[in-house]
Parts: sequence; structure tokens; C-alpha cells
Amino acid sequence: MADEPIDVMVLGGGIAGLGAAWRARELGRSAVVYEARERAGGLLDHFTVDGFRFDQAVHLSFATEPRVRELFDRTPHHTHPSDSRCFETDRWLKHPVQNNLFPLAAADKVALLKSFLARPDAPAGDDYESWLRHQYGDAIAERYPLRYTRKYWDTPAAQLSTAWVGNRMRRAELDEVLLGLVTDETPNTYYTKEMRYPKAGGFRAFIDPLIADTELRTGHRVTAIDTAARTVCFNGGAPVAYRQLVSSLPLPLLATLCTDMPAPVRAHARQLVATSIDLVSVGFDKPLVSDLWFYLYDESIWASRGYSPSVKSPDAAPPGCSSLQFEAYSRGLLSRFEPEALKANTVQALRTLGIARPEDIVVLHHCRLPWGNVVFDQGMETHRDAVRGWLADQGVRTCGRFGEWDYLWSHQSLLSGWNAL
Repeated sequence: MADEPIDVMVLGGGIAGLGAAWRARELGRSAVVYEARERAGGLLDHFTVDGFRFDQAVHLSFATEPRVRELFDRTPHHTHPSDSRCFETDRWLKHPVQNNLFPLAAADKVALLKSFLARPDAPAGDDYESWLRHQYGDAIAERYPLRYTRKYWDTPAAQLSTAWVGNRMRRAELDEVLLGLVTDETPNTYYTKEMRYPKAGGFRAFIDPLIADTELRTGHRVTAIDTAARTVCFNGGAPVAYRQLVSSLPLPLLATLCTDMPAPVRAHARQLVATSIDLVSVGFDKPLVSDLWFYLYDESIWASRGYSPSVKSPDAAPPGCSSLQFEAYSRGLLSRFEPEALKANTVQALRTLGIARPEDIVVLHHCRLPWGNVVFDQGMETHRDAVRGWLADQGVRTCGRFGEWDYLWSHQSLLSGWNAL
């Protein structure tokens, strides 16, 4: 064991862990970030296949917080309007769908409007399905968000709470629904008006200044934590002592590493579930017309959404080429998809969407992310708070999407790390 404990030991070199180290430096403290992979970045990192660069899932910044903007705005970036579309079986609709039903047949519009006008005055319960039916009526809810929930969360909407919704789901307003029935000239009601993305280097470029300023020890996988002794073991090696421990690791994983965590607290941790993500990344040998990002309601397409790295920045693809990436979600750490079948489904989806033909494809790549989004099962907060409460009592501070166990965007994760100290 080292003679002198590390002042602030940070577990995880993603944006939250880097934010914690940033705050430690501003407080005049010495911080060391330990990362299991060979480089920092976490979910904000990227990979390259035959000259095409792909992020690990979709990343765009719409941060407004001064501290985040001060950091991100150091990086030259593109600014995009926050326009997106949704695909339903054989047609594209503007997002959000309930406000943009103009492309539908007249009979469908009448049926959806009648159902919307007859929607319940209040949710039947405190679950997400009840909230959707109350907001949109049965017909719209069943045709769109309930279907999408099955794809995106791999969990029935009746099993989910509404704690995550916030401004992510547009509340239904009668005047907006009516306007979208009679015209496609509808305003953009997305919760932000612009999206920003680095001109070069992928989304990770926004945090490169933090990475450069941080003392990093990569290739260090945590194998045991003794909170009583205030030590951590890496790669099965000797214990390393700390004065202050900050962790951005997923709470269920952290629970398996804490050797002194009581069994009842471990039981709470086992109830915490996240989605995992299968990514299919596609490179094309020609420019293609594509949205910045889009949602896929068509259940014959296994992916939940797609987006274009080369629209985010031309730097993401070789000259004269373009790219798309698709996300397919599973509940838990194991995938419900077989990689080759998922790639074949994606190729067929490109035809269905009218975007590209198989002969246009020069890169077709699959990879998996074991941690995607926190699943807000009803009652999840009880289990989360029990785990975080025990850790706090041991002096361990947790941060980030999986350390707080919350639905945090990248800028919120950065501030979560910052606020951990």
C-alpha cells in the first residue's frame, strides 16, 4: 500500500469523473482518475472503421449552463437546428408525432382526434402508460409512444414510472394537435432549438481540454473496494489508499465491488436495471440525404432511432462519403439481438426508409454498450436511494448517469461530477 493516500480518487474516466477531477483542481486538491479502458471519455468516446468515425451512441450538445458552455465552447463546433422526424411503416412524420399527423389518411385523423378528445381527465395510475393515455388518448398512445416504449426501453410502459419524463415528452395541447392535422407547416416544439457538435474529433472533442488537464491512470479496472479501510484494488493488485472516493461507476457494478456492503443493500442494488445498446454503424460510398436524427416507430425495424455522424460533422466520414448509426436497446446487460441478424435487419431498414441500397454500403459494423439508460421501473428510487445512502454514509460520493442512477444528459453528468465535491 502506498504510504501517502491519494487525496481524491475518482473511479471512471467519463465526463462525470472528469468533472469531479476538474472541481478538485479548482479547490486546490490533488485528484487522480482511474479508468478501466486504455483511454478516457466513457460513453462520449468514439471509434473508427475504415476512415469513418462513429460516436458511442448519439451525442449532441444543447447545454445552456455557463460552466458547461465555457468548457464546450472552447472547441470549434457546428450548430444544427433541432429538427427531427419519425418513421411509421411507410411514411415520415415530423416530431413530435401527435402534433404532426397531417400525412395520415382522413379517416385515421378523425379516429385519432376523437380518441384524443375523449382522453381521460386524469391518469388511471401513476405509471407511464396511464400518463400516455391521459396525455394523448388511447388511439395516439397505442399507435405511437406505447409502441416506441417497447422498443426503446424493452419494458412495458405500465411497469415504468413517470419520474424520468420531465420535458423529454411533449405534453399534448389541443391547438397544436389540431394545427398538425390540417397542415405540415407546424412549429418546432422540441425542448431546445439548436444542437451543437464539434467540427473535428467527435463529441469527445468537447471534453478533450478536461482530459488534457487530468491526471489519468488508464487500464486500471477496479476489483475490490474496502470503504472501511478506504482502499481500492485495481486489476487484482495491492490496495491503494484514498482520503476521498468519488465514483461514476454504475451502482449495481459498484455494489459487487464493495467488499463491506451489507447483504440487504446489495439486494437493493440487484433491483436496479439499465438498458444496454447494440450499435450498428453504416458507412456509404456516396453522400446521402438524411436527418440529423430520427425515431423509428416501425416494429419491423429493430432499431429505435438513427442519426447521421456525417451530418453532425462532415469530418466523420471520408470525402464524398456519408454515414448513419442505429441504436437497438435491450433491458439488462444481455442483448436480445444476434449481431448478424441485427445487421441484416438494418440493411433492410435502409431500403424501407428509402435512404440507401445495399450496394451503397462500404462499412457495416456492430458493437455493444453494456450500459445505456437507467430504467425507471416503478419503485426504483427506493432501491437506488438505499444504495446511494449507504455509500454516502461510508464517505463515497457517486456521480454521473449511473452513479446518480438518473436520466442525465452529458452536460448534466459533467455538473454531477462537479457537484460531487
